[in-house]
Amino acid sequence: MIRNKIKTLPQLKKIVFSLKSKGKKVVFTNGCFDILHAGHVQYLEDARKMGNALVVAVNSDSSVKAIKGKTRPLVAEKDRIRVIAALESVDFVVLFKEYTPLRIIQTLIPDILVKGSDWDKNKIAGGDFVTAHGGSVRTIRLLPGRSTSGLIKKILHAGRG
Repeated sequence: MIRNKIKTLPQLKKIVFSLKSKGKKVVFTNGCFDILHAGHVQYLEDARKMGNALVVAVNSDSSVKAIKGKTRPLVAEKDRIRVIAALESVDFVVLFKEYTPLRIIQTLIPDILVKGSDWDKNKIAGGDFVTAHGGSVRTIRLLPGRSTSGLIKKILHAGRG
């Protein structure tokens, strides 16, 4: 059930520590996931293959606004986390309000922290923390030509046609 995948941070902390105590590798990633597209799906599938459980932290509406500007998000946080939770590759979803997911990363101490290849590995929030705790930071090659910003531009252009 989708609802069973959506967790608060305290709930998720217990789950992650239980998984890790059993020798399972926990993979963590985050993002806005404003308009879900094939690039997101492929990215999350690739991230899931790196371990035994994939935790996805989704930016809250206020966090997306701070990062992307006042016209975003287009899709409300409750809908975005539900859609992410519906994906087979995703084991757990948590919402966060901060600009970065550093607090969540420090709480969960994932084994593997993943971001897209458009990120410099040395600038990934929480990367230093994860490596200092024996984990690794990895990037995933993104599907070319797939981005939410690109979709928005295409939709706006189509609307003018």
